[in-house]
Amino acid sequence: MNIGFIEDTYLRGGTQIWVTEANRFFLEQGEEITIIAPTGSYVAEECRKAGAQAFTYDYDKVGSKDTENKKVWTDGLQNCDVAVCTVHPPRDSFHCSVFAGECMKESNVNTILIPKTGTIVPEYKREFYLPDESIRSTIIAITGFTRTYLIDSYKLPATGVELIYQGTEVRRFTTNAERKKESFKRYSLPDNASPVLGNVGMFEERKGQTVLLEAVKILVKGSHPNLHLILVGEGPDEQMLKGKVEDMGIGEHVTFFPFTREPVFIFERIDVLVLSSLYKEGLPNVLLEAMSMKVPVVSSKMAGVPEVVRDGETGYMVEPGKSDQLAEAISKIWSDQTAYQKMSENGRILMEEKFDKEIQFARFLEYFHKIAGKEYTYAQQARRT
Repeated sequence: MNIGFIEDTYLRGGTQIWVTEANRFFLEQGEEITIIAPTGSYVAEECRKAGAQAFTYDYDKVGSKDTENKKVWTDGLQNCDVAVCTVHPPRDSFHCSVFAGECMKESNVNTILIPKTGTIVPEYKREFYLPDESIRSTIIAITGFTRTYLIDSYKLPATGVELIYQGTEVRRFTTNAERKKESFKRYSLPDNASPVLGNVGMFEERKGQTVLLEAVKILVKGSHPNLHLILVGEGPDEQMLKGKVEDMGIGEHVTFFPFTREPVFIFERIDVLVLSSLYKEGLPNVLLEAMSMKVPVVSSKMAGVPEVVRDGETGYMVEPGKSDQLAEAISKIWSDQTAYQKMSENGRILMEEKFDKEIQFARFLEYFHKIAGKEYTYAQQARRT
C-alpha cells in the first residue's frame, strides 16, 4: 500500500524525527511512501533520501490556497491509500488537515485522511481532527489522555479515534560502555559535575527552559553546588536563554549544545532528564528515549506524561511553571541513590514491555491495512523480516 505523511512544518523536532523513522521502517517492509511537506524542509529531504516520493510546496504561499499548491497536495494525496497528517498549530486561517480535506473533497480523492495528535490545545478546533464528514477519515491519538479528551470534549465518535503509542527504539537506546566513554568526549563538562541534568528539545517558550534555569539556580545555591545542566537543541529563544544564564550567575553550571541526530550520547552522559514544558505536549519522545537508557526523569505533569512517568517508580512529575517544585523533585531523585537505581530499572522495563518502537510501527502498519481493507498482521510482517 501507499502511506502518505503530511508535515506542514520546517521543524525537526521529535514528531518530525518520528516521521522520518516511520518512513524508513515502512519502506523496509515493502510499502510505498509519499511525503507532502514544505520545499526544503527536514522531513521532505530526509524521507526523499530514504526512498519516499516527495511532493513539496511553497510554505508561505500555500496559506492562500492557490491553484498551484493545491495541485501539489491533490497530486500527492491521490497516490495514497492513507495520509497521516500531524495536527500542527494553525497558521492564520490555514490548517494542514483542513486543507487536505478540501483538496480531497474537491478532487474526489478516495484516500483515508488520518489526523494524528498527541497534543491538546484549547484553541484547536474540532475541524482540525474531523475536517469534513463527507470524506473518508479517522484519527490516531498517541496518548490515552488525548484519545479521551477528543472523545469527551470534541464529541468525536469513539470508534473513529484509535490509540497507538509511538514508542521508542529500545534496541538503539540501550546503554553501552564504549558509547558512554565517547559521550564524555562529546559532552565535555567540569570534572566534578554531579548530578548532570539534561534538557533536549526546541529552545522556545513552551519548553519552559527559563523555569528550569530558575530551578538550577535554587539547587546550585543550595544542596547541589556541583550540579550541571546541558541544554541540547535549537530554536528562537537560544540567545535569550544564554543571556538569562549569565544574568542569573549560573554560567559555570549550564552548557549549551547544538541539535544532534545522535541523542543516544546525551543519555549516556546525563543522570536525570528534565522536561520543563509549560504547555502543548503529548507524550514526548525524549522521555521514552531517556527511560529506555535507564535515565530517570523529572517532568511537567501534562497530557500523556503520566502514562510513562510514574511518581516514585520511573521519575517524578511537577506542576508546569513551578521552579521550586522542579528543584525539589530533582534533589529528591538524586539524593536517594537506592531509589534512583530502582527508577532506572523500572523505566527500562516499561519501555521494553509497552513502548518498543518496532512493535509500535508494526501496529501503525496493521491499522493502516485494516482501515484500507487490506490484509496484514504483525505476525506476517515478522516472518517476512
